[in-house]
Amino acid sequence: MRLLESGGRSFEGAVDTKRAGLDKFTAKGARLSKRSSPAGSMRGMPRWLVVFAVLLAPLFAGCIGNTPSPLAPKIGGSIGVPGHGMLTNAVPLPYRGDAFGLLRKNARNFGNPRIISAIEGASRVVAKQRPGGARLMVGDISQRWGGGSSGHASHRTGRDADLLPYLMTLDGAPVQSPGFLHIGPDGLARTDDGKFYRLDVERTWLLVKALVTSKQANVQWLFFARWLEALVIEYARARGEDPEVVWIAESTLLQPGDSANHDDHLHLRIACTPEEAVSGCLGGGPYWPWLPPLPQLAAPPDQELAQAIAGDLLPKR
Repeated sequence: MRLLESGGRSFEGAVDTKRAGLDKFTAKGARLSKRSSPAGSMRGMPRWLVVFAVLLAPLFAGCIGNTPSPLAPKIGGSIGVPGHGMLTNAVPLPYRGDAFGLLRKNARNFGNPRIISAIEGASRVVAKQRPGGARLMVGDISQRWGGGSSGHASHRTGRDADLLPYLMTLDGAPVQSPGFLHIGPDGLARTDDGKFYRLDVERTWLLVKALVTSKQANVQWLFFARWLEALVIEYARARGEDPEVVWIAESTLLQPGDSANHDDHLHLRIACTPEEAVSGCLGGGPYWPWLPPLPQLAAPPDQELAQAIAGDLLPKR
């Protein structure tokens, strides 16, 4: 297999971070959740200060949530981590497009502009390459200002979206997904009224391929049950797809270990861009080496650091 290269960098061994990265991400998220909870962050504070903070929190949240705030003038967009954050400058996904549609009208169709563009673009690619199929059905993304959504541990910063896999009838006719149907290792799904559908592996692979090759999307994870990942990846290999694209897809496809197995939908999560990272966008999983590098803080020279710490105490030269 050829090595992925971008900007002269080699990515040999990056796939090894797929499982280890998720374990570290899950553990880090648990620690972050504990630290960021009201009980954890206010423990040991004077009672008057706790009351003061609680009274001012809605005011500060309103300032940051709607307009630039003097408290954080450069914070905006996808703010925080997917499970503990909020969203500004959100863009809505239309209820229906040429190649996609929302599963329900519940005001959870807002997201980071890049994830909205990725969904619209990927669905058009599938429709163009395999015309005559059903629309891509989209579940929840985020609320207008992000934050908690019932039934979701994430979806708070506009960087997560639930995409329903493409389906077909048993005789191979494309059919629009009626909802979240559990798909077994044989690729079959059964509705409550006894109808059977099967996974449209070809169109689902084309969707995955369009997402991971999008230059704007910056796909971080595609949460999917391991048996559905196997069906899609084996199809791509049998078709002779570019090994590098398959490698990236296989790296980002993952059955999460701390939530449902995702056998009824494909959970798309996009990574922060370098520009978003300096505006408050954080984490959500490993940052793959084929994505644009995030800005890093450079340590000052020892002499400057000592001068900043000691100031006038140091002898003049």
